[in-house]
Amino acid sequence: MSLTSEGISSVSAQPAPPPPTQRFMPPVAKTLEETGLTTVVLEDLIFKILLGKGAMNGRDISNDLCLHFSVVEPILSDLKGRLLLFHKSNSGVGDFLYMLTETGQEKAMIAREISAYAGAAPVPFEDYLYGIECQSIRNEKPDYAVLANAFKDLIFDAKLFDTIGPAINSGRGLFLYGEPGNGKTTIAEKLAMCFSNDIFIPKAIYVEGQILQLYDPQNHQPVASGNANALIARYDQRWIEIKRPAVMVGGELTMDALEIKFNPTLRVSEAPLQMKANGGVFLIDDFGRQRVSHIDLLNRWIVPLEKRVDFLLLPNGQKISVPFDELIIFSTNLDPKSLVDDAFLRRIPYKIHVKDPTEAEFKQIFGMLCKKYGIAYEEDKVNYLIQKHYAGKRPFRGCQPRDLLEQILNSSSYRRVAPVLTEDLLDMACRNYFAAMGSD
Repeated sequence: MSLTSEGISSVSAQPAPPPPTQRFMPPVAKTLEETGLTTVVLEDLIFKILLGKGAMNGRDISNDLCLHFSVVEPILSDLKGRLLLFHKSNSGVGDFLYMLTETGQEKAMIAREISAYAGAAPVPFEDYLYGIECQSIRNEKPDYAVLANAFKDLIFDAKLFDTIGPAINSGRGLFLYGEPGNGKTTIAEKLAMCFSNDIFIPKAIYVEGQILQLYDPQNHQPVASGNANALIARYDQRWIEIKRPAVMVGGELTMDALEIKFNPTLRVSEAPLQMKANGGVFLIDDFGRQRVSHIDLLNRWIVPLEKRVDFLLLPNGQKISVPFDELIIFSTNLDPKSLVDDAFLRRIPYKIHVKDPTEAEFKQIFGMLCKKYGIAYEEDKVNYLIQKHYAGKRPFRGCQPRDLLEQILNSSSYRRVAPVLTEDLLDMACRNYFAAMGSD
């Protein structure tokens, strides 16, 4: 890969994606050219790291940059020769303790004014695009056995199960709708478990002269690394191995969260939510109840759903095209027809109605949860519950057995007695749970 003046490598000769049977793993960069970055980019990071930490040896600087020492050592030597760093002392064989000179500190302050980012060296944008292509969620086709394992602790209509499978195999998107409390959010979370392969993502990306933070501990779950020294030799440490992401947002979602966010105080740019979800699942829960217009949100997704590409604006005004490689799930308690028009529904090929459980399913859920909570299941007591508190009064909801049993658990814990199903405790749980809901 050749280097350009902007600091990003040219990818005109990018290798073809590996076959599906061969897993993508970013190779360790052992030369400056292999990093795809310019010396200036790495120098600025070194300046900022030393400005924040003071004296550091070369290998510690390399570790902070997540780069092989063979890449960093020549740059440190050059900076010393230019009187921007000096050796405070020796630090092991072939290494030294480095500090900034007065001129180096001035350089560091200037670099920090532009961007305060001082972490792992970024990965060129083109390398990120290649990694997403190699690890596309569309490469995975979960079958019946995979879904059955992911949903083994849920009880719902078998027809719903047969609809969900083809929906996630499409890799495009789906609408989950129905009354609250029937497990739409739980179903969405289980869907993320159906995509088994772990993936690699860059900790940060270098694009159009900007460093963009991608890795987010709140939305990305790292894979246990095992022997760290062995892993360093296996793949480029600028990348991190994570579970396929499952990014979930609810009523707090705003339009700003879907754009590149620049923090003017920290002077650091952060990737938007849908970019963090690439390669995984993006759930928009409680759709239609956000603080922004659902029409505006829908219009925001028209192009990504149709073209599988998203367009984002960098803080410097440059527009970039980013893959939209994720299974997007809209979960709502409202009727989709009241929220969206036919043009949008056409782009979401699967609309799945999560219905109220039947009486038989309600009993099954109750029995399963009794076993989980260590409460003896007594069908006559559950029949009493149904006849007194449900028949002709209210529909069943999938969440209610859990919520009622937890009332009994809490009461039993307070009284220091073993939890059991009794008519009195069921009545107490219903009084507390259904208060102010009417029909009681």
